[in-house]
Amino acid sequence: MSRGLENRNPGNIRQSRVRYKGEVRPSRDPEFKQFESPAWGYRAIFVLLDTYRRRHGLRSLREMISRWAPPSENRTEAYIRAVADDTGIDPDEPIDTRDRKTMVPVAASISRVENGVAADRRQVERGWELFAE
Repeated sequence: MSRGLENRNPGNIRQSRVRYKGEVRPSRDPEFKQFESPAWGYRAIFVLLDTYRRRHGLRSLREMISRWAPPSENRTEAYIRAVADDTGIDPDEPIDTRDRKTMVPVAASISRVENGVAADRRQVERGWELFAE
């Protein structure tokens, strides 16, 4: 099982000062956050991407993924292409982080890229519900 799935953190969100609902504290992983369930981990993906748009002005998959998975740690262009191919969203097209139809596939694709296996769609949908509450 991948580290992200083991931590119930399908986006492999790193440790930071930011605290998310459903986060396990203290985390047993010194580098990555842990969540109570995969749904809480998906909710954190939605929260973080929405923060990128609202607070940092990042509007497209390219901009968001370049921050999420910077070239210093990742093959960022391949990551962007994978999410764009999975979702059918042009990498430079502005996306609405409050649109379920857009964001559920984006989060599922991020999880697939991060963990190497298809996301559990029910958990992604539950994460969206937790985000939208």
